[in-house]
Amino acid sequence: MLSLHAIDQRMQHALASGDLQPIEFQAHQVPAKDMLFHVCWVPALSVKDKSKPAGFPGGPRDPNFNPFLPPDPQLTVGKLGDYHHAVLNKFPVCAHHLVLPRIEFAEQRSVLQYEDFLAWAWLLTELQGLGFYNGGEEAGASQRHLHVQWIPPAVDNASLLPFVQVLDADQDLVIQSHPCWGFRHAFIYVGLSEDAHEYARNLYQAYQLGCQKLGLQCDDQGLMPPMNILVQDGWLLIVPRVYEQIHDIPLNALSFAGMIYVREQEHIDLVKTKGVLPLLAAVTRV
Repeated sequence: MLSLHAIDQRMQHALASGDLQPIEFQAHQVPAKDMLFHVCWVPALSVKDKSKPAGFPGGPRDPNFNPFLPPDPQLTVGKLGDYHHAVLNKFPVCAHHLVLPRIEFAEQRSVLQYEDFLAWAWLLTELQGLGFYNGGEEAGASQRHLHVQWIPPAVDNASLLPFVQVLDADQDLVIQSHPCWGFRHAFIYVGLSEDAHEYARNLYQAYQLGCQKLGLQCDDQGLMPPMNILVQDGWLLIVPRVYEQIHDIPLNALSFAGMIYVREQEHIDLVKTKGVLPLLAAVTRV
């Protein structure tokens, strides 16, 4: 469907033209019980926030700016099935970081459909990696246009794999909880499949099961409560969200896969002092 070569080729062109602006960060390891998180200081985040305040065209939370309708041709790798584009994230956290927006507009907190999981499955069955979703502002989304994201597997990239080692991969479509995570969440194993359609159907079923178990239902406008979703190697994780940040530290889906990105250097010590797990618990739904 999409080759790593095609993604890399578009990335090289976008880097040369200046349309792609990779973030640079310094990562610090922070242990939490038997788990290891990485707190990444990204100086560009602070500069970006100050140069484009809320309401500025193209700035954070600008409701009148839609970078996906249409997507920037300099960043667009191509179509991914019939319902999604594959677009390089303009501010990637790693090489080959993709955004997968719906071709037609839908709100970011809309109910995810089978086709959204199929977009992930095309990439996960061919290239592996991690799929993730920031469902709404409170979950870390900066755009209203419905999109999910994907990053490839790499030693330095966010990953669910260290966190699922204590879970049972022999139980398919059973809600599981991490024994050290004292906040609401649902891990569900669906098994691996080389067939993208089958994998998507299983992930979609797990999503419906997880939402039901966590009591996540549509409101009167047809929108789901804020949540993060992550998918990797047959696992799906759902985390209900209430707040986007705590102590000025933004937390999105990748935070639950071991990578926390902070704006200021002093936030590294703050995370160490407060503790990763208490911070994650503070932004999740009780």
